Amino acid sequence: MMPNATDRNIGKFLVPLTRAMQEFSITSPMQIAAFIAQITHESGSLHYVEEIADGSWYEFRKDLGNLEFEALQVAHANGSTTGVWYKGRGLIQITGYYNYKACGKGLKEDLIRNPKLLCETEYASRSAAWFWDTHNLNSFADVGNFYATTKIINGGQNGKADRLANYDRCKEVLGC
Repeated sequence: MMPNATDRNIGKFLVPLTRAMQEFSITSPMQIAAFIAQITHESGSLHYVEEIADGSWYEFRKDLGNLEFEALQVAHANGSTTGVWYKGRGLIQITGYYNYKACGKGLKEDLIRNPKLLCETEYASRSAAWFWDTHNLNSFADVGNFYATTKIINGGQNGKADRLANYDRCKEVLGC
């Protein structure tokens, strides 16, 4: 389903992704096809678990919680700024203080103080499945509304052609 993923990355992610999908009930062929298609695009076929940009774009994003006292305090205590400290990480990139806080609660991990946990294979996989579940994306996948899953994950339709090609390939492999 991911022809551009390396054998090494497939081997590294296969078990954690399978467990994460089970944990967060991504189980039907249509759900799996949509989920795998989206993480294929978002991660560059399991190549990236951290946003390439430095995150400074997010410094003053009040909507992400990056101006909250705790966010500023923790980032500065670690010699960083909130945009850099809470930049996108995971296979579906969790971005910003509020999202790290919610994801940490969902995964029962302190992502506020340890945001780079989302770069580890297990947490990169679990955070993507957590995001999927939290945003009720199975309901859109079940009816084939790939447009809605893309909009919720991406905020728009960036990479639409690649995402759709991934989706078509995943559906073909899974027979749906």
